[in-house]
Amino acid sequence: MDKEKITHYWERTTGATDCGLRLDKFWAQELADAGISRGRIKQWIEEGHAQVDGVVVPKGKHKLSGYETVSIGAGESRNGEDTAQPVPGDLDVVYEDSHVVVVDKIAGLTTHPAPGEPGPTLVNLLLHRYPDISSQDSGMSGLRPGIVHRLDKDTSGLIVAVRTEADRLTLSADFAERRVHKVYLAIVHGVPERSQGTIEDSIGRHPTQKTRMAVVEKGGREARSEYRVLWAGPRGLASLVAVRIHTGRTHQIRVHMAHIGHPLLGDTVYGPQENAVWKRRSDSLAEMAPRQMLHAFHLSFTHPESGEVMTLWRKPPQDFLMLLSALKRECLRLGVVGMPGSGKSAVVRFLRNAGLPTFSADESVAALYAPEGDGAAMIRQRFGGEYSLSDGSVDKAALFAAMLKSDGVRREIMDTIHPIVQHECEMFFKQYRDEPVAYAEIPLLLEGGWHEKGYVDAVAGVHCPQEKRTGELRRIRGLSVETLAAFDSWQWAEKDKLAACDYIVENNAGLDELQVEAAGMQEWAVELSEERNREFGRWLEALWPQLALEFQDGGGWM
Repeated sequence: MDKEKITHYWERTTGATDCGLRLDKFWAQELADAGISRGRIKQWIEEGHAQVDGVVVPKGKHKLSGYETVSIGAGESRNGEDTAQPVPGDLDVVYEDSHVVVVDKIAGLTTHPAPGEPGPTLVNLLLHRYPDISSQDSGMSGLRPGIVHRLDKDTSGLIVAVRTEADRLTLSADFAERRVHKVYLAIVHGVPERSQGTIEDSIGRHPTQKTRMAVVEKGGREARSEYRVLWAGPRGLASLVAVRIHTGRTHQIRVHMAHIGHPLLGDTVYGPQENAVWKRRSDSLAEMAPRQMLHAFHLSFTHPESGEVMTLWRKPPQDFLMLLSALKRECLRLGVVGMPGSGKSAVVRFLRNAGLPTFSADESVAALYAPEGDGAAMIRQRFGGEYSLSDGSVDKAALFAAMLKSDGVRREIMDTIHPIVQHECEMFFKQYRDEPVAYAEIPLLLEGGWHEKGYVDAVAGVHCPQEKRTGELRRIRGLSVETLAAFDSWQWAEKDKLAACDYIVENNAGLDELQVEAAGMQEWAVELSEERNREFGRWLEALWPQLALEFQDGGGWM
């Protein structure tokens, strides 16, 4: 190997899975991140720049045996064809001195020039700001001067570059020997079953889609990632995880998280099905993950000149933070309850007339009992038409009489109808997740344990004096004393019901006064929703420095 003609040099140790692999294919896999084609590698091999166990091997088709020391050198660029050029542009420099530069790379910026990626790239911007890293001044590669590791184009965060060849050799060795600590933040679909874990599945080229990587049983390279769930979004829609990588395989985090069933939001390559479903959402979240949500958060390395341990971190960019906030900022789900005849339906009607999203369990049940309703069909099938009218609808009077007579019938009807109502209510909340508050009138919400199971976020109760509820309002609704008493018996006692509520609406006067009370409840609910969002924002701001401290010098893990 003529070292005077070498501008860059790589050395690897092959493993058992590399046995039988062609030399040119091996190096094509290893140097894929550098944007180096197999054709260029073949050229270097034929020029005598490749060695196996110290012996020059001039043929790319040479088969490896495994456990060899292999090396390859990059030949000189021809007529400057592979020399990156300086391009002006903004760089968010976190740290700089005469040896190293650490940049907070924006998403969408490619690390270095590569086939099909003309730029401008991070290298182009670095060359403009630091002309001394050019190949003629620094002795580094003309294609990617200063680069010792890389981030995917759509990954944001910290990346370190060097300014001399000596620094490159030192820091490259630290990366190769895994003396550099890197922690990433990712937003993934769903919530991993285990709150923290280690993924040690080998990664190689996808067997049929050569532009992708995959977890493979044979022919892959060792890959190790540790993850920790930092926060799970409402209803398990998505979660924020920290991932520390101990190896630097192409797309390692994206491949590993997808492998355990939780691909990154916005990753169309490794989570195509999940991404397609996400894009079909009816709310604002559908447009809030235009790239894979991955951020290089924390970086700790030894300064190549001083030997000082450099530990740096940078919080995620705005698109990342906005998505986290939007995941949390779904509607406050407010359940409205009250004793039968207390006026809760009137309260919900006032809200609906004001243009606010409302749901009524009574209206849902009425639709289910209609001729074409699912509830009517299920009751007809279960009871053989005993409680059905000729048009197919439910005979409410007959059914009510049966429920009064038999607690078993009542419970069976509840077990049949209530899950359907619950599902419809869940779909209602999902439909209006972008609203500050969505209101659902559910008479048996507390009795069904919705507040304990997390189906609602808060409960408002309508209180009406006993004499008014059982007198004036009972007569307006056309209920007999016995019927109202039966409804009351199927619910919690009023004092228990109101004690479980977060807000009380008083219905002790007329409709005008009740409307004012409803408006007061709405103001309270909006403020509760906004405070919940502010609280989450404060938690996020405090999270980043806390994590940086935990991850200091490779800590913060199992």
